[in-house]
This record gives sequence, structure tokens and C-alpha cells, in this order.
Amino acid sequence: MAEPPLLIMDNQIARVLQYRDLIPRLEEALAKFSTRDPAEVIQPVRTTLPLQKLNGYLGLMPSYMENDGVLCTKFVCYYNREKGSELPTVQATVVLLDPEIGSVKAVMEGNVITCMRTAAVSAISAKLLMSPQAEVMAILGTGQQALSHYNVFTEMFSFKEVRVWGHRKEGMEKFRNSVTGPVSVCDSAETAVRGADVIVTVTTSSEPVLFGRWVKQGAHVAAVGACQPNWRELDDVLMAEAVVYADSREGAVTESGDILLSGAEVFAELGEIINGRKPALREKTTVFKSLGMGLQDAVSAKLVFDQWKESQVPVV
Repeated sequence: MAEPPLLIMDNQIARVLQYRDLIPRLEEALAKFSTRDPAEVIQPVRTTLPLQKLNGYLGLMPSYMENDGVLCTKFVCYYNREKGSELPTVQATVVLLDPEIGSVKAVMEGNVITCMRTAAVSAISAKLLMSPQAEVMAILGTGQQALSHYNVFTEMFSFKEVRVWGHRKEGMEKFRNSVTGPVSVCDSAETAVRGADVIVTVTTSSEPVLFGRWVKQGAHVAAVGACQPNWRELDDVLMAEAVVYADSREGAVTESGDILLSGAEVFAELGEIINGRKPALREKTTVFKSLGMGLQDAVSAKLVFDQWKESQVPVV
């Protein structure tokens, strides 16, 4: 008889999920994914259901890791909100199952997992691709993903300066008040990124906010927003000049407007660098296009579940 499923909320997940534990597991999972061995990972490209009246969509993101005994799916609703809206842009739920029985082991609020695993993979891309002498980081965007990226990047790397820009002054001030370390608020995206060694784009924009003429030669860009085929954050100049990497090649060429609208080619997946099959061209300007993967949610959910069992964090 299967045990009743656990219900684990975002605040409980935030207490047990740490980047130092998550990042090595994500690196291992990305490497397994890029082998294309079905015994390691089976993960289709995200299925989406449009919510036209609400200007959003529902995404279904299943994955199965046979050798690791992990079966999981995430349900995520994404909305392109009007400026000034107080409603959330993203709401997610992660379901961890027993692959042998098919029963639900845990239902988890998915917002903390989504923010942390996305930021962790961006940090992995920087670890692999940014210049070892990187000193300046710029973040375009001021929402939850901007905050999670700030947290993991400043935990993993030592920058002399971190800059942030957002469409709304209130958002920038809220961001500055939410972080514990120093940050410079900029009056334009161009001011934020000029001379930056690492640039993170985490906006809800459907039109380019980052232009190649602003970007320093040899900079690394982690592009996280624009997760639809007709949305983009990066212009044609940047996409043409940069070497493009992705978490999933199939996901990138199916879902990424940055890639589809520019005609850019994906040079490699992060997992191919980790496996030693493709080089990390640190001396070049590089773009990591993040679409997010069900595999990343599965690894995170399994880690949360295991840590809960070890720590016996209450789930009432």
C-alpha cells in the first residue's frame, strides 16, 4: 500500500533546498541528458496549452530517469501580464511519483524550485563559459528570477560590481531592498550592460531588450526570458556574433524566439561541455539560452524529498 503523498510548500522547500547541493546534481543530470541514453533520461519537449483569453499558457514538463528511479512532472502556468499587474507571472506545481507503482510521492509548490533550478543552471553556464577574470555582472529584470540569479551568482562568484535594470523604477527599488549585497541600479539597459562580463536577461519582454552593439567582446549572456517562439530578449546582431549554447537543443529550436527569429544555430548543450564532447569557448562572446527542462525540476524535487526525509521538516 502506497503511503499518502506529502504536500510540501514553497516556504518549506526554501528551508531545505541549497545551491551547494543542487548545482552538482544538476550538472550530473545535464551530462546524462546529453548522452541521449533512454536509460538515463527520457524527456520530451514541453507540451503547451494556450490560455488565450488570459494571455498565457499551461506547460506540462514530464521526465523519467530510469537508472535513478525518478519520475516527475511539472505543471506550470505562465502569463504575459500587463505592466503594473499584481498577479503572478508564473505559478508552478511539481509532482514526484513512484515509477514502479505509479502513485504520487509528493506534491510540491513549484515556484521556489523553478526559480532556484533555473538560476542554478544559468550559474553552471557561467561557470563553464564566462571569463575567469569576470568582474562585472548585469541583470536585466527585477522579478523573482532576477533575485534568484543574483543570489546564486554572488554565492558562486566574486564580482566587483553588480548592476540591475528593470522597466519600472518601483521594481528596481524593490529588488535593491530585497538583496543583502551591494547592487547598482541603472537608468537604462544599455548603462547596465556596457562593459559587463556577465549579463543575465530575466525579463517578460517579447521584444529585444539586449542589443549586440552594447555587449562587450567575450561577455557571457544567460538569456532566461522569452520562452515562446515569437518572443525574444536578444537582437539579431548579438545572436549572429555569439556562440550559442542551450540546456536542450530540441527545446531551444522548438520554443526559443531568440533562436528561431534570428536563425541562429545551437553550437552545443551544456551537458556536451560537461561530457567533454564540445568545447567551452570562453574567449568568444557566448549566449546560453535557457528554456528550462522537466529534468531540472525532477532532480530538484528528488533532492527536496530526500532532504525532507532526512531532516523531518514538518509538512503541515
